[in-house]
Amino acid sequence: MPDLREIQAPLKERYRAEPAAAEITLSATGTLDEGISCSVQTGRALATAGLHPATGGDGALLCSGDMLLEALVACAGVTVRAVATSLELPVRGGTVTADGDLDFRGTLGVSKEASVGFRAIRLRFDLDTDATDEQLDTLLRLTERYCVVLQTLAGAPALSASIERA
Repeated sequence: MPDLREIQAPLKERYRAEPAAAEITLSATGTLDEGISCSVQTGRALATAGLHPATGGDGALLCSGDMLLEALVACAGVTVRAVATSLELPVRGGTVTADGDLDFRGTLGVSKEASVGFRAIRLRFDLDTDATDEQLDTLLRLTERYCVVLQTLAGAPALSASIERA
């Protein structure tokens, strides 16, 4: 397998010389299905989301809250691997877990005091490694810094919504 630094070197060089080349727009599109569901083509599979059982769903469809945590885990997992590779830290394997706390009273409009969405998210890495505590601190700090999903959640990007007629 090619060295990550070798692969990324020409990209970094280009982005330094042409900052606009580093700016892209990612996109996702969902199709409203029968009942209360929405299908999203992920590029590899079709993901169909529906209501969580705590809001009246039957549990047969994906929950968008779960999908958000899954996106965080996926991004953090790839990022921790890339950073460990860059730092030449041996990580033989491990797990990445995200837990999020929700109060569905907010989602269902039962209580105005209850927020809609996650009020807390915890991300944990359990790594099979011989790295020192200092190296692990650096690994975590850089993983947090470069994980796109984590930084997006932490930074609350500008967000807009609109409705148009099809």
